[in-house]
Amino acid sequence: MKYLVAAFLTLTVFSLNAQDFNKHLATARASYSSKKLDDARFAMQQMLQELDIMAGKDILKLLPVKFDALSANIANDNVMSNSGFAGIMIQRDYGAGEKTAEIQIIGNSPLMASVNAILSLPFGNSSGNQKVIKLEGYKALFQKHIDQESNKVSYEIQIPLNASLLSFKANGLTEDTVLKLAATIPVGQLASMIQ
Repeated sequence: MKYLVAAFLTLTVFSLNAQDFNKHLATARASYSSKKLDDARFAMQQMLQELDIMAGKDILKLLPVKFDALSANIANDNVMSNSGFAGIMIQRDYGAGEKTAEIQIIGNSPLMASVNAILSLPFGNSSGNQKVIKLEGYKALFQKHIDQESNKVSYEIQIPLNASLLSFKANGLTEDTVLKLAATIPVGQLASMIQ
């Protein structure tokens, strides 16, 4: 088992070529050799977080750089890796002012169980503010939110992809426009890359 892990890590190092990754791998090996297992485990966690961040940056390359008239705010792109509660979090936002959109992908999202439960219900999952739609063959929860004070409408589409949740939020757009924009998200490619 030890050799299998070492072989996997060695192959991964050569294919990724990341300095922080290599630094954490060297620390893990040195700590393991010195029988400092807690330090080795911590270094491996750091190494896995680096892997998540590199994968997140590759996933950002798949996301649209423009949604109709809404351009991506690339400077705001965000990739975070959390060990423990939730996994990787990838975020890109679009537009400014009244008309905006945002894509978030959260690994091991705590909302997965709730969204999957709603999507699996054979009844009651279509109402005025909520319905089930399909994007590239994937079931998605489409929700309409109305702000009580301003009466402004926003939309959210949540798509379970393996153990991750893709959320698409839009403000200041019509329902038809939101559905049209959501159809341009490469859901199938994202799902295969997230695996």
